[in-house]
Amino acid sequence: MKRLKITNDHGWTPRTLRKQEWKIKNNLLRQRVMAVRLVMEGYSGKEAASMVNVCRQTASHYVSLFNEGGLELLLHRDFAPGREPFLTEEQQEKIKQLVLTTTPAELGWDVASAWNTKLLQSYVAKQFGVSISREALRKLLHRKGLSWTRPTYTLAKGNPDEQKQLEKQMDLIKKLDHQGDRRCRSSVHR
Repeated sequence: MKRLKITNDHGWTPRTLRKQEWKIKNNLLRQRVMAVRLVMEGYSGKEAASMVNVCRQTASHYVSLFNEGGLELLLHRDFAPGREPFLTEEQQEKIKQLVLTTTPAELGWDVASAWNTKLLQSYVAKQFGVSISREALRKLLHRKGLSWTRPTYTLAKGNPDEQKQLEKQMDLIKKLDHQGDRRCRSSVHR
């Protein structure tokens, strides 16, 4: 088996790589730098791989990435594009606005005063022709910055003059009640 070698150090030394390791927060990326540093320090690929807990082929891959493009290529990670979303960004935004601005009752969907995932699921199926699970809808709304809460009632703004009048009446009732309590106590003690 051929020994791993650093063919192009790109200006990095084992000491500067160690300092770089301390700066990297992501454990997987730190592991890559550590494997390259260990090979640079003279450890075999098998020994370096064992020390950073990866297989020898992975350590070899890290060294070849580093030789080819330095630390930048070593730390670069491509992620798979992932699955196509069920709904377009525009449709997702439309659902968010629907939840924020209307009720199912206003649209004639239900007598409910607030949206839930079951109602949204049927709305999405009818409006966009897409079958989507309730959990996927919940996650979509969460990504859009919404969270589920129980509906609460909002009282209409009261008339400030009437509120002051009511406060005065309540204070008067409390005073009268308090005076009645004193009279009752004094008659008991006689």
